[in-house]
Amino acid sequence: MRLSMVVEWSKGSPFRYAWKEGKLRLVAVDQPAPVNYGLIPGLINPADGEEVDAVYLGPPLPPGTRVEGEVVGMVWLADGDHKLVLADATLPKDQELAPLLAWFSPERRARFLSPIEAQAFLKSLGLSL
Repeated sequence: MRLSMVVEWSKGSPFRYAWKEGKLRLVAVDQPAPVNYGLIPGLINPADGEEVDAVYLGPPLPPGTRVEGEVVGMVWLADGDHKLVLADATLPKDQELAPLLAWFSPERRARFLSPIEAQAFLKSLGLSL
């Protein structure tokens, strides 16, 4: 399954932006992101009432970039604010996942779930597959 996301925080960059109403605004300077981080426009996660977060594995992409990728899994978090993992079509390698999972605080108990489990999450949100 392929989805499109908007990049808010570029891999390797400390500058974190938020995508609101079709525009980017700088919201923080933080530790550099280990992945391209953003959201799936229009798809709401009931855990936080915000658009579903997503990451794109691969080279850094500028904030505001719309990128399409294969759903290769999901980062499950104990608080329900799960992150979809998109890539060019290959399953992520351990060296790509380790920094991503370590990025989240231990109490969130981050773990990587399969593409099938990610699709079940999407289906629970009402996305037709």
